[in-house]
Amino acid sequence: MPGRRPHLTSAAAGDALAASLAALRAELELPDGFAPDVLAEADAAARDVRAAPGDALFDLRDVEFLTIDPEGSRDLDQALHLQRTATGGILHYAIADVPAFVRPTGAIDAEARDRGETLYAVDGRIPLHPPVLSEGAASLLEGQDRRAFVWRFELDERAEPVATSLRRAVVRSRRQWTYPDAQRAIDDGSAPESLKNLPWFGQQRSERERERGGASLNSPEVEVTPVDGTYRLERRRTLPVEDWNAHVSLLTGMEAARIMLDGGVGILRTMPAADPEDVAAFRAQTVALGLPWPEDIGYGEYLRGLSGDDAKTLAVQDAAASLFRGAGYTAFDGQVPDDTVQSAIAAPYAHTTAPLRRLVDRWSLVVCEALANGRDVPVWARESLHELPKLMGRAGQRASRLENATVDRVEAAVLTGHENRVFTGVVLGHRGDGARVQLTGPLVSVKVPALDAAAGATVQLRLQRADIATGEIDLVPA
Repeated sequence: MPGRRPHLTSAAAGDALAASLAALRAELELPDGFAPDVLAEADAAARDVRAAPGDALFDLRDVEFLTIDPEGSRDLDQALHLQRTATGGILHYAIADVPAFVRPTGAIDAEARDRGETLYAVDGRIPLHPPVLSEGAASLLEGQDRRAFVWRFELDERAEPVATSLRRAVVRSRRQWTYPDAQRAIDDGSAPESLKNLPWFGQQRSERERERGGASLNSPEVEVTPVDGTYRLERRRTLPVEDWNAHVSLLTGMEAARIMLDGGVGILRTMPAADPEDVAAFRAQTVALGLPWPEDIGYGEYLRGLSGDDAKTLAVQDAAASLFRGAGYTAFDGQVPDDTVQSAIAAPYAHTTAPLRRLVDRWSLVVCEALANGRDVPVWARESLHELPKLMGRAGQRASRLENATVDRVEAAVLTGHENRVFTGVVLGHRGDGARVQLTGPLVSVKVPALDAAAGATVQLRLQRADIATGEIDLVPA
């Protein structure tokens, strides 16, 4: 369908958009830099916390770790090494040792609890920790000795863990790979051992997910990118290596959840199963759209089979979003919660692989490392576990508001100057008193009040107004 090419704002609209995004930061009360005491503490930690083996810090610098991240990334949370064995494989997964740099109840800790997570805005990132740590001393940068929590998984031929250990160590990443470069190296056969083995691992873990009944929305992402003073909207599908790499993190999160549940203390990322009425409504929608969901196939397998960006597929993927609701965090100490499953993963799961960018992972790491090695969980972590669901919930809401409001403003900027033009769109679904419509070009999704058209239908809409300051777009049936 049309809309594959990028769509840019004009230079004038770009100036108005920059002002609108700056106003949005003020409206959401987003932090601007770090206070002097936070920076001073971070500078001292970067200077004083050493990455030297000894004192229960193992030397794993001989393991040839590598990182795989988006181009330009400096906050590198994870590094991996994956080797095949006669019975399966051995996966080492190093996670940045942020707890070594953050003093409980100190200035960095207090600021991180207030922020909750790194915010990714098109006009600049708002980091969880000061850059001297997140992009420097704590980041698993290429060629640098770094402290890390290192997971070691012995895997069978199905890439299922048969033995898991976790210890703090010194590691050294051999190379920072971008996703496109890693994919090309895998495809042309020039990849190092760890990358060559990722397809086996990712494909096996994807099959295990299918067997569990896990699900993920296999839908292309619409990205907003700054380009020469303007902004670009374009649709991007993830590369296979991104999915394979994601399964490394998923496996680690599942094992972290298991360790915490066995130990009776920790914090899980949970999501309730979809309401049966929502499932029934979604199944009916797939039939109406001509892409019926067979009774003998789980919804995860069905969603994984959707591909392309035709009208019917987009509408089904939009409707499927109703099945992925209610995600949150559940902390426990002593009494294991009744509901421990993250339903999209179809297993207990914990966030534990991104401590540079997400607050809760710092707790998960220290809890798991203590439990895995038969030691008491640190008092500071145990006593503050109950605070995390609220802190993370607040941070998630702020991130969602920022993302949604940013996209609204960028879409308005893309449409500015095209008032009275008629656009073709596809009805994705209905929300309240209107329908959500995806324009076929440019890549703009907007709610149209009182539009009487079925999901999947093609409609003609006339642009009446696009307000960059507020992100409001008024489209009416032509």
